[in-house]
Amino acid sequence: MSPPWLLLTGFEPFAGDTLNPSWELARRLDGERFGAWTVRARCLPCRFDTAPAVLGQALADEPAAVVCLGLAGSRAALSVERVAVNLVDARIPDNDGVQPTDQPVVAGAPSAYFSRLPVKAMVHAAQQTGVPAELSLSAGSFVCNQIFYTLLHALQHRPSIPAGFVHVPRLPDMPGGDGPGRPLPLDDQWRGLRAMLAAVAAGGPDRRDFGGALD
Repeated sequence: MSPPWLLLTGFEPFAGDTLNPSWELARRLDGERFGAWTVRARCLPCRFDTAPAVLGQALADEPAAVVCLGLAGSRAALSVERVAVNLVDARIPDNDGVQPTDQPVVAGAPSAYFSRLPVKAMVHAAQQTGVPAELSLSAGSFVCNQIFYTLLHALQHRPSIPAGFVHVPRLPDMPGGDGPGRPLPLDDQWRGLRAMLAAVAAGGPDRRDFGGALD
């Protein structure tokens, strides 16, 4: 039996960017240990037609835990996603020029899945390092949500595996986002994400902090 490992994915650049901080973070953490787990980083294509298959290939190697990362340029904090929805509705084309609208991620599957990560413990851990972090109730409807949903659907019969998604902000030297987000340096994102992964590896129940939303 191979040693337990944590699959950490990021995405290739998209929408004209030359880098994607989600992949920069994943590859920077490749090989690090968190508890009994060693991180293995994988880069996913920002392409609706091929990203699920690349994720599936990585899942076939049976990771002990999975954390997927993606860029949300309008965010100002590390955003731990709580729910993946069975919807693809692309506001912009992917890297193949594909722009599906109003389609399910998986036909006939449940409308949504909840994250299987200790989401509140992760947010708290990052905040304790001084890095802005938050819970999020929407992973969007682009390739990030597609991968988040695909991940949880693929693992639906393996409930012991922690799995979920974290959105990261843009970097200071990247073009501005389309919302109120503020850039966050890569070193800060790395520090906060390391704390989050340590919280996942620690196991145990999630924190009972107030963390809902009014809008």
